[in-house]
Amino acid sequence: MAIEYTDEKHFTQDQIHELFASVGWESAQYPDRVYRTLIGSSTVISAWDGDQLAGLARVIDDGEMLAYMHWVLVNPKYQGMHVGSGLVERVKERYAGYMFLEVMPEESKNAPFYQRHGFTLMEDGRAMQIVTRS
Repeated sequence: MAIEYTDEKHFTQDQIHELFASVGWESAQYPDRVYRTLIGSSTVISAWDGDQLAGLARVIDDGEMLAYMHWVLVNPKYQGMHVGSGLVERVKERYAGYMFLEVMPEESKNAPFYQRHGFTLMEDGRAMQIVTRS
């Protein structure tokens, strides 16, 4: 199996829903919103095994200084095959000229993965959010 990566947004809403559902993310309950979000995002790098969407990374950027990698997810069938690493490394290449490339792992157990890719914990940083379900 050879995983191919692309920054073209040629995935379907059904493929996106299947990927998000495969990892059990709550956002899978909103397939139309997730799809529109990805289409409107600055960068989406996706990983493919033929016609199977194996994973993706989503980035929001300001065009110059700050890029925020918001989602990195890999279908469990492809976890352990370095698909996530391939996605993160391509994001790093794409945003190498930016001053800041940030990621906020939503679960602390994922921090070591990002640290292996050169990310460091922000000094005295704390993540904050407001959650609305509309």
